[in-house]
Amino acid sequence: MNFSIIIPAHNEESSIGLTLQSLVDQTLLPKQIVVVNDNSTDNTKTIVKDFQKQYDCITLVNVTSSNKHLPGTKIINAFYKGYEVLNTNYDVLCKFDADLIFPLNYLETLALHFNKSKTIGMVAGYCYIEKNNDWVLESITGKDHIRGALKAYRKDCFEAIGQLKREMGWDTIDELLAKYNKYDIVLDDTLHVKHLKPTGASYNKGAKYLQGEAMYKMRYGFTLTLITALKMGLKKKSFRYFKDYIIGYLKASRNKPEQLVSIKEGQFIRNLRWTGVKKKLF
Repeated sequence: MNFSIIIPAHNEESSIGLTLQSLVDQTLLPKQIVVVNDNSTDNTKTIVKDFQKQYDCITLVNVTSSNKHLPGTKIINAFYKGYEVLNTNYDVLCKFDADLIFPLNYLETLALHFNKSKTIGMVAGYCYIEKNNDWVLESITGKDHIRGALKAYRKDCFEAIGQLKREMGWDTIDELLAKYNKYDIVLDDTLHVKHLKPTGASYNKGAKYLQGEAMYKMRYGFTLTLITALKMGLKKKSFRYFKDYIIGYLKASRNKPEQLVSIKEGQFIRNLRWTGVKKKLF
């Protein structure tokens, strides 16, 4: 099974070398690793070039973009710069962050899962962060959700979902559309991936309403958005998160930006989400 990997990277000199080393040391080697150096001002480019000299599978793409970090847009734009040069003869396409250390059997284990059934569209492990000299699960989302940092797609699934959306919420929409297209999602709790930077640490404050807007664009409806906002506010222990979700949704309801899913897909998403809510309640 052939794995191709795209890694968007912006000022990742402290971690990109560790990420690449963990990938070139895999028991199942990737066919291609494309690192997109997205306007870095540190030594990211130099580090990747040093790896490129040693490993033929590594390709470096240099792009110039804004330093402003808007969740979704910047990283997926960089992803597509890598996709433009990718050899499309792959079985599994991965979008990985540049601050991860993978266990050495990571890709081999993903391949074992994918080979079990053609209906398996996405597979991943879990992100762990360092706390008090120990590596603990980074539990900012449910254990049934693949983190945006370590996505891996069967090629057919990637095409069926219309690839990745250049929007906040892309890493939720992909899973919802995979399920809509009758693909299964597998998470393996034996795969512990070290996540070197806390999620959300670099997010721009100007993006605070984008989560609520994403709920609108995914056709959640107000009640589901309210439940999601309440859950995130409690998880973050902050009323601000709840408020920003709701304001973002209401602003979008008024401005009516283009929605990211069709009416039929939206109905499926709402039914799926309501089923999940009812399971947790009852």
